[in-house]
Amino acid sequence: MNLAEKILASHAGLDHVEPGQFINGKVDVILANDITAPIAIREFWKFGLEKVFDPKKIVFVPDHFVPNKDIASAEQAKILREFARAQGVNFFECGQMGVEHVILHEKGLVVPGDLVIGADSHTCTYGALGAFATGMGSTDIASAMATGDIWMKVPPTIKFVFRGKLPKYVSGKDLILHTIGDIGVDGALYAAMEFAGEAIERLSLEGRFTMANMAIEAGAKAGLFYADKKAVSYAKGRSERKPVVFEPDADAVYQQIYEYDVSLLEPQVALPHLPSNVKPVSQVGRVYLDQVVIGSCTNGRFEDLQSAAMVLNGKKVNSNLRCIIIPGSQQVYLEALKAGYIEIFIQAGCAVSTPTCGPCLGGHMGILAAGEKCLATTNRNFVGRMGSPKSEVYLSSPAVAAASAIVGKIVSPADLS
Repeated sequence: MNLAEKILASHAGLDHVEPGQFINGKVDVILANDITAPIAIREFWKFGLEKVFDPKKIVFVPDHFVPNKDIASAEQAKILREFARAQGVNFFECGQMGVEHVILHEKGLVVPGDLVIGADSHTCTYGALGAFATGMGSTDIASAMATGDIWMKVPPTIKFVFRGKLPKYVSGKDLILHTIGDIGVDGALYAAMEFAGEAIERLSLEGRFTMANMAIEAGAKAGLFYADKKAVSYAKGRSERKPVVFEPDADAVYQQIYEYDVSLLEPQVALPHLPSNVKPVSQVGRVYLDQVVIGSCTNGRFEDLQSAAMVLNGKKVNSNLRCIIIPGSQQVYLEALKAGYIEIFIQAGCAVSTPTCGPCLGGHMGILAAGEKCLATTNRNFVGRMGSPKSEVYLSSPAVAAASAIVGKIVSPADLS
């Protein structure tokens, strides 16, 4: 069996599973946010249920419109807060929290070998730790909150092997953008994407989180990495739960195998209006920007801010645009503050925000007007994703975003030297 099949078989109490098979699995973590949890809670009440199956395995993170931007978002957050207090569910209040897909692993709530479901499509992020993690609808979440079980069709797995050494300024974001550009937004539809190769072995955990996060942008059910010593060490330092490491068999069956030599790969940019509309940064042309956003569940971790700070240090943001920096969690914010990165950002002319998903989904904290162009380290650039349907969103790594904020148009960090 491959990695996805081994994790799912274990949670279904089976010796063997295969693609297309329907299973019932025991979940380790159930996640919902301030948009999706209220729907799940209402469905939970409709079922006539009184208590969740295990409050320790349920996590609510109000991150999309928190700090609340209006009365409607305040009412949404209030529903989570009151349900969490009554049921004893994990709840991360404003000031203690961050973007859901940054804080769950940061706080040790997910460990290798877990089966994680979340009412958010980017739940696949936790595959970076060797967990099978996938997004589901709020009704499925309501059912799982009651029973602790889910049913699922075992997906086929596509393997992606990255060979060679990553060039300077090329990161996990560039690997996943290059991959989605190659296979398309439906290239891994309802499949698990398993990432391997020496470039992956050398990649940081932060880079792996970024890649797993964007597996859904290729239509994948999950994005998975083998939990090596790096992943196990990360989890052990944060959780009292014991990691369970699953390893694909040598004769594991894959639907397809892609192989890439990354030795000459350039930083990548996704042009409007799909994450698959990808070009090397040198081929993007002259794209002048109105806004740069560095943050989100894709690239709001410490390494991401470090990468941006190294580029912005001693420089100024171009006077024709605004640059918004959003740490992915309070912990990331604090570490960046101690490292001096926040001062670098402010001296450069950036606006630094409390953790939020705000601009990524067009919620708040950076909405675009008609005709404006934004380069973001987020994960989606659909029409109207960050505001006006007449605006344009480009996607890149934090290093490219920071360099572009200085020049005022999309450039590679290498162009600054």
